[in-house]
Amino acid sequence: MANSKGRRRRFGAIRRLPSGRYQARYPGPDGVMRPAPVTFETTADADDWLAEKQTEIRRGEWRDPEAGAVSFRAYADKWVDERELAPLTRDLYRYLLDKHLFAFAESDLDEITAPRVREWRADRLRTTNAKTMTAKAYRLLKAIMETAVDDELITRNPCRIKGAGKEKAAERRIATVAQVDALAEAVGMRWRLMVYLGAYGPMRPEELAGLRRRDVDLDNLRVRVRLAEPERMNGRRVQGDTKSEAGTRTVILPAFLRRELCWHLESYAEPGPDGLIFVGEKGAPFRRSTFGRKWRRAREVVGMPEGFRFYDLRHTGHTLSTRSGATLKDTMVRAGQSSEKAALIYQHSDDERQEEVAAGLDATVRKARAAVRETQRDKGPDKPSGTNLARGE
Repeated sequence: MANSKGRRRRFGAIRRLPSGRYQARYPGPDGVMRPAPVTFETTADADDWLAEKQTEIRRGEWRDPEAGAVSFRAYADKWVDERELAPLTRDLYRYLLDKHLFAFAESDLDEITAPRVREWRADRLRTTNAKTMTAKAYRLLKAIMETAVDDELITRNPCRIKGAGKEKAAERRIATVAQVDALAEAVGMRWRLMVYLGAYGPMRPEELAGLRRRDVDLDNLRVRVRLAEPERMNGRRVQGDTKSEAGTRTVILPAFLRRELCWHLESYAEPGPDGLIFVGEKGAPFRRSTFGRKWRRAREVVGMPEGFRFYDLRHTGHTLSTRSGATLKDTMVRAGQSSEKAALIYQHSDDERQEEVAAGLDATVRKARAAVRETQRDKGPDKPSGTNLARGE
């Protein structure tokens, strides 16, 4: 087709529509003729648009305009399926897609724009009290859309809000030694050792769920953390690795826990080397929901804040270990925490130093308990005293 000046057009074609406006079409690298998404007032405008498309093709920057016409939810589901994710991470991503990113479920990838993302985030923050989950959902959305950019389905990631994926962790609460003892007493005999190992281990709930008899060296007061058994959203536990390589560790317990550990093994642990250390009343692996009810009741009895979580016992253990003279290296090794930087910082904390930390922790707790008993004696015989097991004498 010739242009308005009679010269033969070398790229694309322009035709006048009955409305008087002009339509431009061009051949993509695959040879398929594609129309411009809009019509033009003049042939010059259409020429300019065709020239831009020709330049994109020559530079290798051209993208099929239909490439982004892919359902976000379908693409997101495939994105999750294609990755080697831990079961709990997979559950979390599915939850975020269902409960927090549902606004984009019916949209195509190229329909998710930066303004839409900003509007979605503002709405979540305004109408929900889920700041942490909103940040997690934003990070997931950003990761999925970044892969879509790599797949050349969209040209640019629409998630461009600075700091939107960062979570502001609440200040961790710390329990006193007396409060830990009271929580252990209130939670019930079957679960009291779990409270103590959570605080003075300090072990994660999924690590406690995976402990077997063969992991416990009663003579030397050592517990080997080899694996973790987190509970999925369907209530089933899945056996897997610890949270990181540093999570696989030997925890040397303070001496005051010897009696607690011995008594629990005799009373509640399953028999045999592979027997679980912690099981429910009916002999099955303990459920998060069941223990959660007991924990909330115990917390209420003791008068702890509603926001004090079982996981906060770990922070209590960190703090008490530091007060007993442990260094950052020692506490990080003890808790099984790691990062690229931390690995170099605390990797030289050996068993001898860990024994010193356990001894220091033992002395710190005994001193605190003695002070509580002294206070109770000063108040007279009417004041109830703690249990002998809690004293560990």
